[in-house]
Amino acid sequence: MALDGIFLNFLTAETANAVVGAKVDKIHQPSKNELVFVMRTRTGMFKLYFSADANAPRFHIVENAPENPQNPPMLCMLLRKRLTGATLTAIEQQGLDRVVFFKFDATNEIGDREKLTLVAEIMSQHSNVILLDENMAVIDALKRVNSEKSSYRLVLPGALYKLPPAQNKADIRFGDIDVLSSLVLENKNSKLSGAVLKSISGVSPTLAREVSFRTCFEDKGVFELSDIEKERLKAALSYIKNALLLNSPEMTAVKDETGKPFEFSFLKLSQYTGVGEFKKYESASKLLEAFYLERNEMTRTHSRATELFKQLETVIERTSRKLSNQREDLKRCSGRDEYRIKAELITASQYSLKKGDCVYEVFDYYSNENVKIEVDPALSPSLNAQKLYKEYRKLCTAQKMLTELIEENEKDLLYLESVRDLLCRSTLEREFAEIKEELVSQGFLKSKKNGKKQMKKTSLSPFEFETSDGYRVLVGRNNIQNDKLTFKTAKKGDIWLHVQKAPGSHVLLQSKNGTVSDEAIVEAAETAAFFSSVKSSTVVTVDYTDAKNIKKPNGAKPGFVVYYTYYSVNVKPKEPKTLKTFLNQKTN
Repeated sequence: MALDGIFLNFLTAETANAVVGAKVDKIHQPSKNELVFVMRTRTGMFKLYFSADANAPRFHIVENAPENPQNPPMLCMLLRKRLTGATLTAIEQQGLDRVVFFKFDATNEIGDREKLTLVAEIMSQHSNVILLDENMAVIDALKRVNSEKSSYRLVLPGALYKLPPAQNKADIRFGDIDVLSSLVLENKNSKLSGAVLKSISGVSPTLAREVSFRTCFEDKGVFELSDIEKERLKAALSYIKNALLLNSPEMTAVKDETGKPFEFSFLKLSQYTGVGEFKKYESASKLLEAFYLERNEMTRTHSRATELFKQLETVIERTSRKLSNQREDLKRCSGRDEYRIKAELITASQYSLKKGDCVYEVFDYYSNENVKIEVDPALSPSLNAQKLYKEYRKLCTAQKMLTELIEENEKDLLYLESVRDLLCRSTLEREFAEIKEELVSQGFLKSKKNGKKQMKKTSLSPFEFETSDGYRVLVGRNNIQNDKLTFKTAKKGDIWLHVQKAPGSHVLLQSKNGTVSDEAIVEAAETAAFFSSVKSSTVVTVDYTDAKNIKKPNGAKPGFVVYYTYYSVNVKPKEPKTLKTFLNQKTN
């Protein structure tokens, strides 16, 4: 991300304009690397957010701050003691470096006025927020730095504050464009982006690549630049300089094909034209809040989805293994009649047999020949026959139990595969949460009880579409919703659709005055094919019938139904284009 010195210059000016003159009302520390200052002005309240997280260092005004811990950390208590009621008098950037000073007029415990400074250092893993006294000595910091971590400077209570090492680069605000261009072109053995990065202060690698792209549409070596491209370099540098001097940024974020934001800057990043979606914001603070909120949300969603996938695959693997073992055990039960026949033959000939023999030779009236049967010599013929009968009955019982267990586990496996299909098509955190809740309710996953009273969350509504001729189509997001859609939402005349012999969502085509058009049925079938495990197939068979024909067997898993009267249509899976409501938080 291009939160570089130049972007910080715009952010500093914007923040100063909003909060300089405000008083510190409250201070919170949501986590070890975060601070929130609630600032009070004559016009209202502002929340000033600081982060020293290595992956997202920043400061900006926020509307929605993170939740606060029940017990504030020691640093938070210290900041409250020293800064509550203090007036923010200035916000100043160190040149175009990523160091910004927040200066406060405060009152100490004995009523004396004192000047304190909060330093925000935005430098990746070295990011920090440091409180200084009027002598520039460290009072405390989010991250303490001792001699083992840095030989250059200490960030410890009592240590004199020392700026990060200075970089001998040109300040684009005050330099002549021809001179700045010459400084860049001196790096003849470097790529153009590298040369810009080495020469111009406050430039990030992203911004350096943007300058290179605007110059020659690629990252050429400096020695390869033509005269025309050298003029374009001057134009690119002039654009940045004018934006700074006129304070006229174009706060823009870039999203990838999944909708995840991955880059931002104070100008449109032309290098991502055609590969990313651009979104403009009215201020740097709004950009930063939205960018990190969306990114963190998608990261968190991806993490939870990955965890849920892993848990589901474990359950599927365990169920498959159990089913395989049960089928092997059932095969062994197929030889149960052999025990019964042997017992019958021994019983029929027991008066000619005697205890102590290891093998009985008896006449087999099934095959009309003599056969030999291995027995226990310690038992009498009668007890040996009873032993064989017992084994036969045992295998009969096992066969019955195994048949029932296999049938149950086959249903479980079909259900779990349907859940996997739904999970593969889910994108929202709430969708993942509802699928997990469903798996917990069915006993496949354990519920995590943390002792806190959980707030009841509103269920997501089904996907809602509209056919080209105006019929409403509803698609279930999970199996519990599928059941609700089929057995509660469906009305007389509505058409129910589902892909044939494959996992997929229940689809409901709602009628108008008890009727639906043939065109609507085809479009709804295309939608059903799209929301299924076979969406990548060229042609998919979709069953459809009156919703009243759908039945749910007693004790069946969520989403499992039966139907006997139906029609079928072959369609190509097609994503509905007339999306009416993608995400509706109201419960149907």
